[in-house]
Formats: sequence, C-alpha cells, structure tokens
Amino acid sequence: MDIIQIVGIGLAATFLALLLKEKSPVFASLLTLVVGTLIFITLVDQIKLVMDMLRQIAVTAHLNTIYVATVLKIIGIAYIAEFGAQIAKDGGQANLAGKIEMAGKVIILVMAIPILTAIVETVLQLMPQMGGG
Repeated sequence: MDIIQIVGIGLAATFLALLLKEKSPVFASLLTLVVGTLIFITLVDQIKLVMDMLRQIAVTAHLNTIYVATVLKIIGIAYIAEFGAQIAKDGGQANLAGKIEMAGKVIILVMAIPILTAIVETVLQLMPQMGGG
C-alpha cells in the first residue's frame, strides 16, 4: 500500500469519525482505533524490509550482530511506544500517553546500556595511557 492510499484511508476514516462522533462517540473512537491499527499493520512489511537491509549492511560491514539486533529492537520499541501513545491521545488519555512514552524511553535506555558500555570501552582502549611514560 502506498502513501496515497494510506492518507486516503486515514482522511476517510477521520471524516467518518467526525460524523459518527455526534451520534456515537464510542463507534467513532473504535473506528479510529481500528483504522490506525490497520495502517500500522500495513507498514509492518516496510519496516521488515528496512530491518533486513540494515542487517545486510551490518553483515557486510562485519559489525557485531548483537549490537545491530539491539539497535533494531530499540527502533521497534520507539515505534510501538509512539503508536501506543498516539492511540491513548486519540482516546483522550494524554496522561496515559505520557506514561507510555516515558516507559518506551526507559526501556530504550536500558537496552542501550550495553552498546554505550562497548563504546566507552573502545574509546578507552584507543586513548593513549595518561601519566608515566
């Protein structure tokens, strides 16, 4: 599905939700949730394609696959947290959306610690020994 179709479906759902909101707010919210989820699902193949390309680049560059896998997981967590937060905002739950975003950030930070540790260790190995000499 290309972007024109996705935008068309999104706009059609938006207009329909606006019409439904007056008579049945629950159905309007449900419509928004279902269409948002369908759009996200249609993008899964595109996301998988990008991840496969990044893995191939990592193999070609002889990068440690553990770090590449971690970065890909971090990207996935960011997208999922954003999607969940947007759904919560659409449901009028801005406070809950903020908590979802915070949880995503904390999980990303925790997952990034091994990568940050490896970077610091590499930099320390490259630096000339200070003092004595």
